[in-house]
Amino acid sequence: MATFQYPCPGCRTTNSLHEADCEFEGVDWPTIERAYTDLLAVLTRAPAGIDESDLREAVPGEWSGLHRAALGTLERGNRVVRDGGGEGIDREVVNESESDDGGELRLLTAAEFKELVSEPTRDPVRTIYEHGSVPGCHDNAVFAMVAWYEMVGLSWSETRENVIEWLHESGAWDRGGFEESSPGELVDSKRHVYEAGYGWKEKAQAAKRVIERHG
Repeated sequence: MATFQYPCPGCRTTNSLHEADCEFEGVDWPTIERAYTDLLAVLTRAPAGIDESDLREAVPGEWSGLHRAALGTLERGNRVVRDGGGEGIDREVVNESESDDGGELRLLTAAEFKELVSEPTRDPVRTIYEHGSVPGCHDNAVFAMVAWYEMVGLSWSETRENVIEWLHESGAWDRGGFEESSPGELVDSKRHVYEAGYGWKEKAQAAKRVIERHG
């Protein structure tokens, strides 16, 4: 099952030690957590969606810049979407959009969230997902895929399942060039990437360059 931590909307820390230039420096983690739970408490009571103006009125106490920033983080992380009241999710729009004032806000179910983030639509991970890895970038590509799924909140078992499926369906495994004897063994060798929470961008950009040169 997908998990979620409440990161600082400014620097993404999950404790009270912020980066020096964070706009929320000095705000303790329980206060940040409360901003998220204020939002989620309202959104869970409105499964069909709610206007942002109504959300602002419904949160306990006064609507703050921290609430607004937390809402933006929930949207960018695809936990909350803006749609027309449940008429379906545009995968491309949701993955690429920033917070705005259009559409009703809706908290995705666990099943919707898992389906949405299982297919990356944000480059450079999208190129790796669509074209599959090629010899010369296997390590970076698998690293990036594991790190991506960890970042969006999938469990290790879900991450493992998705990356193994990607290796098969993209043709990456059939292209060869792997030292491991099976996709499962390959993915298991990258479990440390998941557990350490490494970033995906640098490895994904390096893999994307090799894939594009491969043609």
